[in-house]
Amino acid sequence: MIVKSRAIVISALKYGDSSLIVKLFTEQSGMRSYMLKGVRASRKAKLRSGYFQPLTLLDIVARHKDKGTLEALTEARLLAHFQSIPFQPAKTAVAMFIAEILSQSLREEESNIPLFNFLSEAVIWLDSHDKIANFHLSFLLQLTRFLGFYPHDQNPHLPFFDLVEGDFTDSAENTVIPEDLIGVFRAFLGTDFEGSSQIYMTKTERRELLNLVVMYFKLHLQGFQNPRSLLVLNEVFN
Repeated sequence: MIVKSRAIVISALKYGDSSLIVKLFTEQSGMRSYMLKGVRASRKAKLRSGYFQPLTLLDIVARHKDKGTLEALTEARLLAHFQSIPFQPAKTAVAMFIAEILSQSLREEESNIPLFNFLSEAVIWLDSHDKIANFHLSFLLQLTRFLGFYPHDQNPHLPFFDLVEGDFTDSAENTVIPEDLIGVFRAFLGTDFEGSSQIYMTKTERRELLNLVVMYFKLHLQGFQNPRSLLVLNEVFN
């Protein structure tokens, strides 16, 4: 079946001397993996290896057999030309971190247009804004809406947030976001990327809250592991 779709690059793995295995989140078919034979062998290749950097937005044409094997990508063109993500180390680190989060979180091979729109808008925001120190925290919390475990906020006045139950609480029996971080955590809920960029945090608060939000993902997504890029990201913003 020939499929035409918008897509977001999640990862690209070198295969052999000249090929790539790429993972894309597509608007029409969800998460898919493709074999790109010979794409690294020649600058004249029909598909350019430079198109497959984390979070690159593409228009693709593909052949899907839907048999659980690697699919075939026949055409790809850039949907957006990044102005800053590939050239600013902090943004590159954020892109790698987000791509790794998505690689672990998104598994369904089916269309989810609202999620695709959220992801593409987030990538464009990251590329076009300068105040990005809180972007990854805002992104993770907004992503949980689509994954089914967005924090409940019926009792936002309570002093802790229970990571297991996903709700504010007055008890610290389970793993919680503590009182000294609950104010900044609460500030992220219900706000967008622009609003989150105005939240003041110390470097220590940002690092500790990020580690707790990653733990929140681990508690609610089976098989989720600490992203390898987490350490790099913490170092960048310290």
